[in-house]
Amino acid sequence: MKIKFLVFCFAGLLCGNVFAQQDSIVGKSLDDIVVTGTRTAVTARNLPVTISVVDRVQLAETQRVNILPTLVEQVPGLFVTQRGLMGFGVSNGAAGGINVRGIAAGGGQLLVLIDGHPQYNGIYGHSIADAYQTMMAERVEVLRGPASVLYGSNAMGGVINIVTRGMKQDGVNTHVHVGAGSYGTVQVEASNMIRKGGFSSSVAGQYGRSDNHRPRMGFEQYGGYVKLGYDFNEKWNIFADVDLTHFNSSYPGSVSAPMYEADQWITRGVATLAVENHGERTSGRLSVYDNFGRHKINDGYAEGATPQMRLFRSKDALTGVSFYQSIDAWVGSRITVGVDYQHIYGNAYYTSRETGEILETQNKQSGKANMNEIAGYVDLRQTLADWLTIDAGIRLDNHSVSGSEWVPQIGIVARPTNNAEVRLMASKGFRNPTMREMYLYPPSNEDLEAERLWNYELAWKQRIANGRFTYGINLFLIDGDNMIQTVNRQNVNTGEIKNRGAELEASFKVSECLTLNTNHSWLHMDNHVVGAPEYKGYLGATFHCNIWNASAGLQQVSGLFKAVGTENDPKENFTLLNINVGCQVMKHLQIWAKGENLLAQDYEINAGYPMPHATFMAGVNLKF
Repeated sequence: MKIKFLVFCFAGLLCGNVFAQQDSIVGKSLDDIVVTGTRTAVTARNLPVTISVVDRVQLAETQRVNILPTLVEQVPGLFVTQRGLMGFGVSNGAAGGINVRGIAAGGGQLLVLIDGHPQYNGIYGHSIADAYQTMMAERVEVLRGPASVLYGSNAMGGVINIVTRGMKQDGVNTHVHVGAGSYGTVQVEASNMIRKGGFSSSVAGQYGRSDNHRPRMGFEQYGGYVKLGYDFNEKWNIFADVDLTHFNSSYPGSVSAPMYEADQWITRGVATLAVENHGERTSGRLSVYDNFGRHKINDGYAEGATPQMRLFRSKDALTGVSFYQSIDAWVGSRITVGVDYQHIYGNAYYTSRETGEILETQNKQSGKANMNEIAGYVDLRQTLADWLTIDAGIRLDNHSVSGSEWVPQIGIVARPTNNAEVRLMASKGFRNPTMREMYLYPPSNEDLEAERLWNYELAWKQRIANGRFTYGINLFLIDGDNMIQTVNRQNVNTGEIKNRGAELEASFKVSECLTLNTNHSWLHMDNHVVGAPEYKGYLGATFHCNIWNASAGLQQVSGLFKAVGTENDPKENFTLLNINVGCQVMKHLQIWAKGENLLAQDYEINAGYPMPHATFMAGVNLKF
């Protein structure tokens, strides 16, 4: 199936390439302008790192309230575990495990950012997948490979940077999205953006719920986002934003071992205040941010067992100050200097289910911990000729418990033609140990050191047919050691990582109405990782013409490890077909419908947790 799927995709792109040579269709694509690779806006073709950009149109046309399923389709090498129609959950039985090239965010090895600021659970060090909503995203930039020089700990495998929405021109834009479908699923989203002179605002709210396809697997979520900004002049601006998400999630257990009353009540939030400067030769930002969470979890009970009399509780916060300034010091140069400070706080404990009082427990430690991290970094990008750019950076990161870490990287970009570039990159990534690993549970060990890896990458990208046909190929090798594992009931630095693979992505603008795109990734792991497929391929088509728009995607996943640690780790193969259709029936009104897993595949992503068969939703979008 994998081979047939790959041949089909290449055949489609080959035909597209032939048509692209014809001059009957005139078009030109612009290079992506990204901020994730340097912290300042720059053309992606001048950077040695590999960055995928998923824009607002791609995010919105799938009619999903969460960005992650769309990223799985559009970004080679990225996969996210799922468990149902809506909601990822936390704790036991949770999904939402993000990994890139076999490096997992569940272990804190992949960093999610909102406007360049880190977002993760301060105690456990992992991302909270249900907090990443489409309503606030203008675009998402995914940097595949270490980004620790710029972003520090947890960015050892890469970063997902959510760039928030905002009005660019004076006016008012209001959008209401409503949908309903299979298994009692409902999603509602409303947003309003205003710009007048120097003032701008973005306000959004979201509600979603689903019974999902299994008993005791309900999910409900509320979310809100506010961003206010003011441009003092062309060079200086200030903005503040707040994003708040609360969700209630239930864990049904595996099919063979059902659970009861395994419920979760989770609140996550982030607040940011930033001042930015933009000049002809310099730009920078000073920002203060706070990422916080409140978790209440009932661990539940197995069939025939006794209900829990206590609830697990935790509070965490990641408070930080970030400053960077970038300057063109001489001809062809760009130097970025930055300083980051983070204070990480966490408190985990149990309370009585009846009285709410804090309990002393023997089998799990209650704990409170504080950690601090301060770092400085320098990154230099130098264009030596029209066809050659080098980039080198280094970071010194000091953690209050695990000590100091030097983090270097170096890369070269050669542009043999105006429409092509080749990249060579060697970069180090690292992750400091979390509070959980150092303090909170019996395997904890305060003597842990940082995890480390090196990523080596060779990439080629080319645009032909006036920019309407674009393709890129990446080869990579990841070599890591000092990974934290539990041995003889204690966390120690003993694990190793050796992953290698290849990635291919291509897009073809057939006409003004029709665009085709495909991506593929192959991964070999010496040590298997849950939720990391050996092969992932996607073939998509989008159609926009007059009042109609439609998108279809065919995804093949092969060699997906559902569990590890057994003699024969179970793997899964499946093919998914998703289709979205919309019609602009009036100036301000669009109706839409979509179907997912239309081939009714019977498959699991996590062992013992079957995914739903074909599901359907429909709704309306209002814009005025």
